[in-house]
Amino acid sequence: MTHGNEFDVSTSAAQANAAHDIALPLAALIKLQAEAHTLRLPSAKATRSRQAGAYASPQRGRGMAFAEVRQYQPGDDIRAIDWRVTARRQQAHTKIYEEERERPVLLLCDVSPSLFFASTGAYKQVRAAQVAAMLAWVALFGGDRVGGLVFNGQLLTLQRPARRKTSVLRLLDNLARLQHQPGQFHPTPSAPLAEPGSLDNALAEACRVARTGSRIFIISDFMQLSEHSAGLMGRLAQHNGVSAVQISDPLEQALPRHGQFAVASSTGPLWFDAADDTFRQAWQQRMNQHQERLQHCLRVAAVTSIGVSTGEHPRLALRALIAGGGRLG
Repeated sequence: MTHGNEFDVSTSAAQANAAHDIALPLAALIKLQAEAHTLRLPSAKATRSRQAGAYASPQRGRGMAFAEVRQYQPGDDIRAIDWRVTARRQQAHTKIYEEERERPVLLLCDVSPSLFFASTGAYKQVRAAQVAAMLAWVALFGGDRVGGLVFNGQLLTLQRPARRKTSVLRLLDNLARLQHQPGQFHPTPSAPLAEPGSLDNALAEACRVARTGSRIFIISDFMQLSEHSAGLMGRLAQHNGVSAVQISDPLEQALPRHGQFAVASSTGPLWFDAADDTFRQAWQQRMNQHQERLQHCLRVAAVTSIGVSTGEHPRLALRALIAGGGRLG
């Protein structure tokens, strides 16, 4: 959760277990290309579905293969208007072609302070970085152009989509650099944007740089969700295929019956006993409210979603996402 919340899990609770994976270096992110070889994103020509948020909506453009004539939609290339059909039906219609060139894939990866936490497995920021890295490699191997935005609460970096391995390596380098490290919670700000590291700012930047027909993944715990988030996601999903990957920890689903936990507040870390019924109820209510807000946001924006837990490697969730065409959640 963000530091402005009444109850936030502190990193000290997760740091108590030295076996956790805290952050991933660049070398580890590069090695994930081996696992990515076992996954494949659906072809851009696999389906002609245009449902907002559906995974396999193909990229359309001025390619070689004619697909169909349909009613003109905002964002269509006016050069492709079919004037004969337009005159006959008295409504603008556009010729649609299967796009021959590669499809842009844009990854939005959140490594904000709320992801510097885990009660089991690896830190949430590690799982987020693994998801982003594997999707980047899968897209590159599939012939798509790959880029992304990485943000950590203070900084935001942009790597524009390109069909080059160097583009993926720059994206992975940003992932490695912007993850929080033990004892380092305040990276030196250098980005010129206002509130550059926020989720909403990353979504707004994605709206600015995303090309029509892009495949977009938002990888976050969504603790920074605001009343503007649904509108921004909806803008992205209007002409792109968008999926949300929610990173969570079992402790956020339900507290154990016993145990001491550090909770962050605006006044500093506070310790609570999980056996305290009042605290347990407040915690559960807060988590339920957050989940309800997120699901409402995704429904309004017509964005599909899957979940990835800190307790498991994301390969299985990504395999299900890809096999299901993104229509999960």
